Order: sequence, then C-alpha cells, then structure tokens
Amino acid sequence: MDLSAFDFDLPERLIALRPAQPQDAARLLVVHGDGRLEDAGVRDLPRYLTAGDVLVFNDTRVLPAALKGVRPARDGVSRDVNTDVNLVERIEGARWLALARPGRRLKTGDTIQFTEGFSAVIAGRLEGGEIELEFDRDGDNLIAALEAHGAMPLPPYIARRRPADASDRETYQTAFAGDEAASVAAPTAGLHFTPRLLAEIEAASILREMVRLHVGLGTFKPLEDRHIEENRLHEEWRRLAPEVAARLNAARRAGRRIVPVGTTAMRTLESCADEAGVLNAATGPTDIFLKPGDPVRATDALVTNFHLPASSLFMLVCTLMGTDVMQAAYAHAIREGYRFYSYGDACLLLPARPS
Repeated sequence: MDLSAFDFDLPERLIALRPAQPQDAARLLVVHGDGRLEDAGVRDLPRYLTAGDVLVFNDTRVLPAALKGVRPARDGVSRDVNTDVNLVERIEGARWLALARPGRRLKTGDTIQFTEGFSAVIAGRLEGGEIELEFDRDGDNLIAALEAHGAMPLPPYIARRRPADASDRETYQTAFAGDEAASVAAPTAGLHFTPRLLAEIEAASILREMVRLHVGLGTFKPLEDRHIEENRLHEEWRRLAPEVAARLNAARRAGRRIVPVGTTAMRTLESCADEAGVLNAATGPTDIFLKPGDPVRATDALVTNFHLPASSLFMLVCTLMGTDVMQAAYAHAIREGYRFYSYGDACLLLPARPS
C-alpha cells in the first residue's frame, strides 16, 4: 500500500487555532458514499439522521497534561533549564511516559521542579525521544496537582502557534466528559456537541451511547511505512460496557444506524466487533489499525473532523468511504475554506448502505 495515496497539501491558513463560537456553529461537510457533497452546519446534523439512530460518543476526560518546569543547575555549575513537558501515557503508579523539551539537556536522574513541592525525576529515556518521569505523588494527588498546575495539551500544530490558555480548559473538553481524566488529547469531533445541540438531537429521538477510549498523542502522528508493514499502531485503553454493547446490537438488529462521533469512538466499536458485526463488551488495550480493504463491521456512518495528511486517521476515513471519495471531499473542503484539525470543522460520512 502506497502511503502517498493518503497525502494532500493543506494551506497553513486553514489550521484552526480556536474553535467556532459557539462550538456548534462549525461547518459540516456531508459526504455521501456515491461522492455527493453537501455544505451544511453542525446543527444540521439531526436532519441527516433518523429517529432511533444511535450516536456513540467517547466520554474520556482530558488531563491538563502540559507542564512547565525547571531542571535545577547540576552541582552548582550548569544553569537552570526551563523545561516543557507533555505527558503521553501512564506506565504505572507515579511513572509516566512523556515528551520534554529541551530533550538533549535532560539526563536520567535529573529532577524537574514544576512548582514548590511538586516535582518529578527522569527515570529513563527511550529511543524515540520520550522520557520516563517518576512523579513525587500518584493517584488522586497527582491528578489534583495536574489540575492545579498543568495546561491543556494542545496538539503540536496549535501549540507551535500559540500557548494554551484558560479558555482551552473549556473548549478542549467535551460537554459530556466523564470523571476519569486519562486522555492527553481530546476526542475532538465531540467538541462540537454543545448542550443546545445535544438537546436538539434528543428532541429528534436520536439516541446516545457512551464508550471510552483514552486518547494518546500517537493518534495524531503521521504514518510511516513501517506502520503499514507491521500492521499495527500505538496502543490505547478502551472500554465498551456490556449494557452498551447490548443496546447497540439491539438497535442494529432493528435496522437503526450506529454513528460513532469521532475516530476514537469508531476504533472502540470496531475493536469490539466480531466477524458478524456483533459487538462484545471489552475493557483493555487496543492497537486496531483500519486501512482500505479492511472490513468495517460496526459503523454505519461517522461524525469526524478533518485529519492530517498521511495519518492513520485519514486512512481510517478512507477505509469507511473509499480513498478517492475522501480525497475529493478534502479537496472540496480546502477550496471552500473549511477549517481543519482539532478545533476545525466537521464531516458527516454516510457510506452507501448495502441493498
């Protein structure tokens, strides 16, 4: 499979640095399986769905996982080093995998002081450039320290252009996020769903269900040829509860559509579906990697944002709709000035239904 088939040129001006205000005012590109395109708005979503269809949301909560600290001078000889840390995932206990800058000036055994009384020791370094951090606390105490001193971990394409601020605490968290803060990136398609839009969806008798997948930074990384050759990606933790699986299976048997909101919700469902498309409850890691030609067993439509070129997420939407259809849709979106990526506009992908 040629990775260049999933590449495209995106003008930098179309990378959204802030969400639409209000967030349900974003645009919606409706992509049909036959290639037809409709320009609409996110609040038009209910008219493209049918009473009894089920929207499936990822209710993970984003940690304020971006920290600023200082590596104190060693032995009174070197200088203090200002350090930026982005947590990637918890390893166990107080130990976390993280990205840090300036990485070349940090060594195993160094302490990073985030604020008085809150610090971490670099416990190791990985070949890919990540570090292992051992915090001075864990569990709820660590979460409380992150909430007090961390910032929202905006994706690199935003963070390079502006720092996270107080407004991101609200806009980079879904309105339905649960109580378990473990993601280091938002399930961004869900950011469009304001209480107003959720009420309009309920009034249209469109149902809602929740799954959970803790989003890692690997979600946003560009693909490499080795990922395709190895047929695997990074692991992320997901959960599909038994009662949710039962209701989704019943809805599908009744001819209703299952519509994940976001690629993380879709990956959760597809990782839990058997060959017949029946969903089975599951809790634990998944490294599912959907590529054109792979079966899509549990997804009838998808609400999603616009994704990075040559990424696993763009490959996923091509798996659902076809690469030619999605390349044409993205070319249209670029011509029409749609806003891309985490704070950008949305797509509703409606593959052709089997006859």
